[in-house]
Amino acid sequence: MAYILSIETATTNCSVALSENGKTIVLKEDYNEGYSHGERLHVYIEAVLKESGLKKDELHAIAISKGPGSYTGLRIGVSAAKGLCYALDIPLISVPTLEALACQVDPSNGVIVPMLDARRQEVYAAVFDVRHNQIRETQAQILDAVAFRDYLERDKVSFIGNGVEKTKALIHHSNAVFIEGRLPSANTMGRLAYDKYKKGDHEDVAYFEPYYLKDFVAIKPKGSSR
Repeated sequence: MAYILSIETATTNCSVALSENGKTIVLKEDYNEGYSHGERLHVYIEAVLKESGLKKDELHAIAISKGPGSYTGLRIGVSAAKGLCYALDIPLISVPTLEALACQVDPSNGVIVPMLDARRQEVYAAVFDVRHNQIRETQAQILDAVAFRDYLERDKVSFIGNGVEKTKALIHHSNAVFIEGRLPSANTMGRLAYDKYKKGDHEDVAYFEPYYLKDFVAIKPKGSSR
């Protein structure tokens, strides 16, 4: 029996789930339009544990969504996960954000393209087959009318994530399937984390860092002369 607490903070969805042997038993999340992780994350962790009746010292591991995604969101999630791992002396397991997002889709054919909104006409995207095996690495990709054309010409392509809205405005193809209103969720992290837990695939708590994909760039507030 393995109880794993999963934390997802890569986008505006503050999401926490408790899984038993890879199956979600309690989920708490907030599809908010703004970032509220600093205020809500620890509240959600306590709420999930209370609803499950499980105590923190009964957890076997903490799973964290590793990115890519929001720099600040990822930092908050990783800090909370590390704190729990240190306090409870249990393993830290990282789950690629786009892989967990792809697992929200179960198409019968074609490929899955999980994508997160980046700056301007750019998304963080990867490509997975229908069994959720990654077949193209994660990239910071510029969107245009011919993006993903090689995949679209062969079969259905299921696009999912908060990068879908601007993708839909640019790509017009009969094989394109746009799954709107979905964000990464801790709900799909449990199975992936459990697979890693059984293999002993853990992170070094002291040195683990989120996968940002691109360097963080601070944007000056408007009107600032500094």
